[in-house]
Amino acid sequence: MKNVAYLLLVIGFSALANPVETVTVSGKIANVADRKISLRGESFIKEITLKPDGSFSETFKTDYNGTYLLSTAENRMSVYLTRATNLKITADNQDFYKSILFTGKGSTENQYIARKTAVSMMINQEEMYRLDENAFLSKLKEIVAAMQSNYDTTKFEDNDFKQKEAKNIYYFEQLYFQNYPSYHAHYSKTENFKPTASFPKLDATINFDDESAFLFSNPYKQLVNAKFNETAESKMKPTDQFMSAVALPEIKKLKSSSIKNALSQVLSYEISSGNPNSAELYNQLMALSTNALFKKDITEKFNKIKTLSTGKPSPGFDYENYKGGKTSLESLKGTYVYIDVWATWCGPCRQEIPSLQKVEEQFKGKNVRFVSISIDARKDNEKWKKMVADKLLGGIQLFADNDWNSKFVKDYGIDGIPRFILIGPDGTIVNADAPRPSDPKLIELFTDLKI
Repeated sequence: MKNVAYLLLVIGFSALANPVETVTVSGKIANVADRKISLRGESFIKEITLKPDGSFSETFKTDYNGTYLLSTAENRMSVYLTRATNLKITADNQDFYKSILFTGKGSTENQYIARKTAVSMMINQEEMYRLDENAFLSKLKEIVAAMQSNYDTTKFEDNDFKQKEAKNIYYFEQLYFQNYPSYHAHYSKTENFKPTASFPKLDATINFDDESAFLFSNPYKQLVNAKFNETAESKMKPTDQFMSAVALPEIKKLKSSSIKNALSQVLSYEISSGNPNSAELYNQLMALSTNALFKKDITEKFNKIKTLSTGKPSPGFDYENYKGGKTSLESLKGTYVYIDVWATWCGPCRQEIPSLQKVEEQFKGKNVRFVSISIDARKDNEKWKKMVADKLLGGIQLFADNDWNSKFVKDYGIDGIPRFILIGPDGTIVNADAPRPSDPKLIELFTDLKI
């Protein structure tokens, strides 16, 4: 699930090849505390600093038409930019999706996206997937009808956008058909759930190597990712720890360079201090990808993990303690330190909590301290405190100072959670990618170290 959460972030934009043209985006976004917004595209990122009144104006070159991800620290949505676009955006960051307004060339398509996003934001995923089959299908039909009505009543100016968006709505529905069996089992806590024979199946005619669809439709991207994971996992042996050995040949079969690039980013999670084949994987991904930003990122990551080998001094931290004050790694010297990097919103992180509590109890009074570092956003500090209290979380509960951008997180090259790290009594790294609490290998490791 963590890969999915990160994939949605990194491929939630698209590109359609066109000659280089100048694009101008301007406007005013109120109540952005740090005065920072960004536009992200295929191998492209534009960081923009707002003026004190929230206004901005940026002109830049792009070699494609397509959707970009417009982000503040709190909100994000797609915007559609075409060559020679001159688009004005106004919004209130405190009521972003309802307040956003577009004027200028391309405003029709972007206001359509805003209305569609508002519909999507109203969907409670957990509640919807918990519904029984008939109720789920009825709710999905209602949502798709609302999207179709929005589409039918919009007088699009861009015919290419109009044609691709019709297919996009179809992929949206197909994605929900695809997700329902596993998501319903998870949210309803129904093991071995199987839908009835009459439940709609994923369209077998979908082409999962369609460059055009991938570069336009976010639901299609998610379908491609799901198909990729399904295919790779079916080829893995029970003893395989990493997916890359079977997944790389599948990626190389693809014709779409954009899909190759995106799936390469998924595999980059396996470049880690815990993977003895990281160097080989790094070299293959560098040869496979054409995304310059991605290649820069994985090069930095690969160089980082080379400094995180066993026996190297661990990067430090000094973070807010739930019980008051701050706690540093330096202050914990003299004992082993087992670190859990997590967040309240992370499902896989929460799933590890019962196992972590059992390990904490088993090694109570031993020469090891258990430290959990939340990388929730600063605005969710109270939410973190509430979960610590409600879940009776033990050990040392800390709150990182800058979520994903916290120095400790950056120093360890963490780009997916949960992440577990074991530090020795002398402050050196024992394992920069330690086994999870639910993995029996953790107890074996503790036993071998005579903890």
